[in-house]
Amino acid sequence: MPRSPRPLTLDALEPTEFKFDLPDPTNDHIEELEFQQKIDQAWLVCDRFDLQTDIWRGRILRAVREHYVQRSSSEQQKLGRSFLNWLSDREISKTQAYRLIELADSADTLLEGGHIEPEDINHFSKQAFVETAQAEPEVQQLVSDAVKRGDRITRREVRQLSDDWTAMSSDLLPEEIREKVVDQTIPTRYVAPLVKHLEKLPEAHQSSIRQAIAEQPDLDTLKQATGEARSLSRYLEAAPQVQALNDESIDIENALDEAMRLGCLNSAAELVNQAAQLETAIVKLYTTWKRVNSLSGKLYEDTGASTPHLRAMLKSLERLSSDSLEFYFGDPRGDNFSHTIRVKLEDDRETSID
Repeated sequence: MPRSPRPLTLDALEPTEFKFDLPDPTNDHIEELEFQQKIDQAWLVCDRFDLQTDIWRGRILRAVREHYVQRSSSEQQKLGRSFLNWLSDREISKTQAYRLIELADSADTLLEGGHIEPEDINHFSKQAFVETAQAEPEVQQLVSDAVKRGDRITRREVRQLSDDWTAMSSDLLPEEIREKVVDQTIPTRYVAPLVKHLEKLPEAHQSSIRQAIAEQPDLDTLKQATGEARSLSRYLEAAPQVQALNDESIDIENALDEAMRLGCLNSAAELVNQAAQLETAIVKLYTTWKRVNSLSGKLYEDTGASTPHLRAMLKSLERLSSDSLEFYFGDPRGDNFSHTIRVKLEDDRETSID
C-alpha cells in the first residue's frame, strides 16, 4: 500500500521576506514627493505580487476542477469529494473560484499567443491585465509594444490604447474625423464612444450621423452626434421590448423620425426605456404578489389562537397580500413628506405560484 504524501507545512517552505521600507507618516520633514514615491513603489510591488498570486491560484483551481471533472458522479460519491466540496472546505465561493480560473486562462492565452513574456506580467496592474486579456488582438499587440518599451500598464493605458485602435480602424467614421484624430485635434477618448453606439444602429441612421460630422468635423458636433447615437440605440433597443407598443397601427420608425425632427429624441428614447422598465417591474410585482399571497394563505392555515403574534403579523401584511395593495411612500408615520400608494391587481385566471 503506497504511503500518503507527507503534508506540506509552512516549515517546509523556503522562507521569503516580504517587507517594505515605508515612510514614517508622522514625519513632518519628509517631502511630499518623496513620500508619494515610496508609497507608490510599495503599492506597485503589492499589486504585482497580488496579480501573480491570483494567476497561480487560478491555475491551481483549474487543475482541481479538471481532476474532479474527469471522474464520474459515482466515483465522486465514492470518494466523498467533488470540486464544490473542495471549494467549500477552503471557504472559497464558486464565483471567486471561476473568476480566478478565468484570470489564469487569460494569462495562458496571452503567454501562448506571444503577446507577453512571463516577466512582462510585472508591468501590469491587476485590472489592466484582465482588460488586456479581454481586448481585441490588435489592442493586445499595442499593449505588448508598450510593455516592450518598458511602460507601466494600468487600466487607463489599456483603455487609451483601445480607444486609439477604435478611432483609427473603424469604418464607421468619416475621413474628416480620422484626420482630426491623426493630428490630435480631437482626442480618441471622444471618438471611441461614438463608434460603439454607431455599431448598434441600422445603416440609415449611421449614414445620417456620419454625414453630419463629416460636414462639421469639430468636437462639439462629435459630442452632439454621440448623444444622438446613444439615444437612438436606446430607443431602438427598448421599443421592441415594450408590449404596449405592439399595436400594428404604431410605426416605431416614423415616430422616431418625428422625435428627431422636433429635437426631442432624448426624451422619446428615455420614455421608451422607462416604459420597458415599468413593464418588467409590473411582471416582477405580480409574481412577487402571488408568492406573498400563497405563503400568507398557507401560514394562516397553520396558525390559530395559540399563535397570536403570527396572526398579528399576517393581519398587518394583508395590505400586501390582498387584491388591493397599499403602502406608504416616504415616512409611514406621516411626520414628514409621505403619501399612500394603492395598486389594484387583477388576474384573468387564477394561478398559484409555489
